[in-house]
Amino acid sequence: MLTFKIIMAIAVAVMMLRMGIAVLRALATPIPEPPPVGELRKVKLQYRCSLCGTEVRMTVAPDEVPDPPRHCMDDMELQASEE
Repeated sequence: MLTFKIIMAIAVAVMMLRMGIAVLRALATPIPEPPPVGELRKVKLQYRCSLCGTEVRMTVAPDEVPDPPRHCMDDMELQASEE
């Protein structure tokens, strides 16, 4: 019975050590370079037309903060940024 507890304690210690090393590696990984100019980036923006109520969800754009789309000859209003 005592050997089972010792084996379990060693197994838990090894798991905790591996998880700690994985967390430290994730924190030490540098942020990737931004994509080249002109390549589309993922964004999560939702716009709404103030005149007619049409809603648009933008998922990719050439910039991280793109210009708002136009509808009814006017710029749409940013409703939500899901970041």
